[in-house]
Amino acid sequence: MGLRTEVNADVAPAAPGEFAAPRIGPLQVWPPVVLAPMAGVTNAPFRTLCREHGAGLYVSEMITARGLVDGHLKTSRLSHFAPDESPRSIQLYGTEPDSVGRAVRMLVGDDRVDHIDLNFGCPMPKVTRKGGGAAIPLKPRLFAAIVGAAVEAAGNIPLTVKFRLGTDAGHLTFLDTGRIAEDLGAASVALHARTAEQLYSGEADWSAVADLKAAVTTIPVFGNGDVWEPWDALRLLRSTGCDGVVVGRGCLGRPWLFGDLAAVFGPTPDAGGSEPGDPPFLAEVADTMRRHARLLVDWAGPHGIRDFRKHTAWYLKGYATGPAVRRGLQAIDSLDDLDRQLADLDPHLALDPDSLRIPRSHRNGPRRVVLPEGWLDDPEDATPPPAEAEALVSGG
Repeated sequence: MGLRTEVNADVAPAAPGEFAAPRIGPLQVWPPVVLAPMAGVTNAPFRTLCREHGAGLYVSEMITARGLVDGHLKTSRLSHFAPDESPRSIQLYGTEPDSVGRAVRMLVGDDRVDHIDLNFGCPMPKVTRKGGGAAIPLKPRLFAAIVGAAVEAAGNIPLTVKFRLGTDAGHLTFLDTGRIAEDLGAASVALHARTAEQLYSGEADWSAVADLKAAVTTIPVFGNGDVWEPWDALRLLRSTGCDGVVVGRGCLGRPWLFGDLAAVFGPTPDAGGSEPGDPPFLAEVADTMRRHARLLVDWAGPHGIRDFRKHTAWYLKGYATGPAVRRGLQAIDSLDDLDRQLADLDPHLALDPDSLRIPRSHRNGPRRVVLPEGWLDDPEDATPPPAEAEALVSGG
């Protein structure tokens, strides 16, 4: 039996027929699990690794609509997929209808995607202070114009929308945002159950996912936030009635989480789930690290090993390797160097169960949301923010 923390001690695997496979347009998603787009993480190598462990929908890191339309080199590169990747799912960020519509037409017209997700949840100050990301749902007519342009341009390709509760507790927009997306033809919606002010602090408010599910009734609703163990996904669906989960930080350094999710949900909706296996010993973790690093180097060239450095601490979280090992892995500069560092590890080390719920990557917040001057004066104003609101680099 797989390790469990106290919060999930009594959760049972999915019963046969308990959950249905949500449909996102023509795509049937089973298990009902989506990899959250994460800047600098969910590139083609990481998606490949996660897909090898389990099924679901794996979304690329975000690209900007304007960067794609203008031929930005990094944006163009991030918009491509592995040759055998299916379905091809990409997240698009934009702040005005024209560039978003043009970007969607490019992706669809060139047969480059099977699914497009729109990002309206970015809480980063460099984004919201320009009127982008989580600031856009505060302007429902602007939000509707962007989503409407994207849906029209997408044609038969399913287009989905991801957003947060709102900017802060005094400006909760998620119910209106979900209803507008549904009315305009979005194929599904996903809610990160935190405000932009919270960033990644505190706990996700799963009750809001239930509220959104009650308000949005004709398309699937996905919940996002605090899925650290496979059992969390079951609790989220059972407590809210939502159709699926979006997994973000919980899979960092743990791509096998998708295998555990596949186990507890089962191979088909009618089959029922089972207990996942125990977490891997450090020998298996090291093998996965080598595989991940090789994929990154093959994809990005020699500097891919530098990109891998940030993953090393996530992989070793919960294993008693000591600070010297972690420092050494943070300084690797080649695949051979990685092999030398990993050769010194104790292959029989087991995971500390208490580490399962320790957040990986972002923990910052809360932080007051900075908006453009006068942004809240007229919610019905559909004027897009200035072009620099979309000038952030694709991938974050």
